[in-house]
Parts: sequence; C-alpha cells; structure tokens
Amino acid sequence: MSKPYAESCAQNQQVILDVLKTLFAQAGDVLEIGSGTGQHAVFFTQHMPHLNWQPGDLEAEHVGMKKWFDEVEHNRINSPLILDVDMPAWAVGQRDYVFTANTTHIISAAQAEKMLKHVGACLKSEGLFAQYGPFNYNGKYTSQSNANFDVWLKQRNPNSCIKDFETIQTLAEQNGMSLFKDIEMPANNRILVWEKRKL
Repeated sequence: MSKPYAESCAQNQQVILDVLKTLFAQAGDVLEIGSGTGQHAVFFTQHMPHLNWQPGDLEAEHVGMKKWFDEVEHNRINSPLILDVDMPAWAVGQRDYVFTANTTHIISAAQAEKMLKHVGACLKSEGLFAQYGPFNYNGKYTSQSNANFDVWLKQRNPNSCIKDFETIQTLAEQNGMSLFKDIEMPANNRILVWEKRKL
C-alpha cells in the first residue's frame, strides 16, 4: 500500500502554516483532530520544531498516516490516537493548542457540537483552537463555489454541510472559549481561532 495523498492538504498547507506560525508561536503540545493522511502533521512539524504534535482520527485512518510518519526523521509526532467525536470523552490530557482542518463541514451538526465540547475539555487556560474550513455567515454562503460545494456535500452525505459561524461561536462560548481571531483564507475558507477563557 502506497502512502495516502490528499491534494487539498498539498494546496493549503503553506497558507495554513503561515497563520499557525503566528498563533502557535510558543513551545507547546498540539492535538490535531481529523489528521487524515497525516500530511499536515508532517509538514507543520518540519517548519515548527517547537511543537509536539499529537495526531488523532478514526482508527481506519491510522495505517495510512503512519506511512507518512515513518519517513519523518524527528520525534515530534506522536503515535496517532483514536479520536471519534461520538466518544463520550477523549483521553488526550490538557493541550496548549488544538488544530483541525476540513472536518467541521464533514461531520453532522450534532457531531460538531460534540467536537467543541471535547476541545473545551482538553484545552488549557488561554490555549488556542484553530479551525480551518468554509463557514457561512448570517445564514448565507460567502461564495457561489461554497454553495455548490455544500450541495455536493449533502449529496455525498445528508448529514454533512457547511456550518454557520454563529452556531460554532455559540458552541465555543458554551464550552469556555471566546473568539480570538477570524482569519480570511484563500478559496473562500477561514481559520476561526478560539481562546480558552482563563479559569
């Protein structure tokens, strides 16, 4: 079996890195939700050696991502954890940073609610959660391409959809996080950054 490859990761990794360098500037532990192929973990740790990266995803994804990790010459990527938003709790400890890319629109609304609950539980005080992907604002698409993408998502899985920023903000607030930054990205994507409020 060859390494899995996601073209979207190759296309967005540099622009995401440019943002993460400013957000995850201090040494710390990162939990990645939905690591997928593992490409992001490899690329980001190569360019941010001050971070200890903990990938996580459904168990079925682990074999593929390990093929990427086996080629890495440093030890800053930990063995992947089984992460499922439907699990009642995640045994991930406390994290300085949490990152996820292109997961929120794939999971259902109920699962997005669970994900924010998990993040709120594992993020340290004043820790940051960076959430990359497309979002709607005031119930409206930010572009026609996002509207078309949402149709495709729902045809693929009726539970998938682009989520409303306001809904995510409410969920974040309910789980002890406040909006830190809302960053415009290429291809009608955003990085929403949430900060865990001081305890």
